[in-house]
Amino acid sequence: MGLTTHVLDTMHGCPAAGMAVALYTTDGERASLVKRFTLNDDGRCPDGPLYRDGELEQGTYRLVFDVATYFKERGVALPEPTFLDKVSLDFGVAHPEQHYHVPLLVSPWSYSTYRGS
Repeated sequence: MGLTTHVLDTMHGCPAAGMAVALYTTDGERASLVKRFTLNDDGRCPDGPLYRDGELEQGTYRLVFDVATYFKERGVALPEPTFLDKVSLDFGVAHPEQHYHVPLLVSPWSYSTYRGS
């Protein structure tokens, strides 16, 4: 059923529109870029699912969210170095026939994720 992501800016209480994200497949320490995209007004990939039904494969993946740049562009005064720069989430897909949703709730100081539905 594919792979999706959604990012919510918990500092401002809104979707993280404009945040840059990269998706990778991983094999141990090696990562291969699948795609880069910028989140739309709803905090989602503008092209829809990152993998559609039947495209997702069993394996390991990484989503990298450019958190510091996003908050700087929103006018948030951040220290240098920033507490969070890029948030990298490594996750596994054991059952590619299922839907994997990887949401991120983020502020300049914290983040949370889970396997959504």
